[in-house]
Amino acid sequence: MKTILITGASSGIGAATARHFQANGWNVIATMRKPDAAGDLAELDNVHVAKLDVTDPDTIAGAVDAGIRRFGRIDALLNNAGYGAYGALEAFSMERIRRQFDTNVIGLLEVTKTVLPHMRENRAGTIVNISSIGGQITFPLGTLYHGTKFAVEGLSEALHYELEPLGIRVCIVEPGMIKTNFGGSSFDFAMDESLPDYAPTAEAMGRVFGKLASSPSAPESVADVIWSAINDTGDRLRYRAGADAEALLDRRKAQDDETFMGGIKELMREG
Repeated sequence: MKTILITGASSGIGAATARHFQANGWNVIATMRKPDAAGDLAELDNVHVAKLDVTDPDTIAGAVDAGIRRFGRIDALLNNAGYGAYGALEAFSMERIRRQFDTNVIGLLEVTKTVLPHMRENRAGTIVNISSIGGQITFPLGTLYHGTKFAVEGLSEALHYELEPLGIRVCIVEPGMIKTNFGGSSFDFAMDESLPDYAPTAEAMGRVFGKLASSPSAPESVADVIWSAINDTGDRLRYRAGADAEALLDRRKAQDDETFMGGIKELMREG
């Protein structure tokens, strides 16, 4: 029986993926900052819930070690934990800036580094990094979030080359708008009333996001894509999740910078 370790498994994509893999006969190491938030996930057969905060190396090592002790090996890693910081760059303190990169980029690298020796010894394993359409395209006020997701895209592509000779696959899943907690505790919006120059952009983006989020995909649909990615025997790097992701990323690929960015600006003017 194969085993997957999932970060950020208490809700959203992480929880949906944990349930999907468990239902399909996998062992699941479901990790999260607060294990008490696991709910009935902890009661499922072959699910081990562990504390893991991607910004705390001790909890990373502890969760990986405990998972291997419980199930014997880790066949797949899903780097899912993360959140989105949006707002004018000037409105963010350096502490909040570092927190965004520590969680979405440094934490992902720390978890990956911790699991890699085990996979390298086995000469087998698959690493899936959750990116976003925001790893290929950007929206105003997303300097921090898009910066982290562009970083995830780049590091994943480089690791794809680096680890392939060792029998380890690396791939990226790029969801569009998903019905998750991204607008709640997984969202950090900064707006400083002393910076009114950015208010019109913030208002426009509120309207744009409202339109884009009007028909989000379910997190279960992303879990289906993750399942396909991990069980794929080919050499594919990127997997899209959601009809909006397909449409937006196709458009970005087909258009030059001026045309695509002009479309985003027009969308903001239309509200």
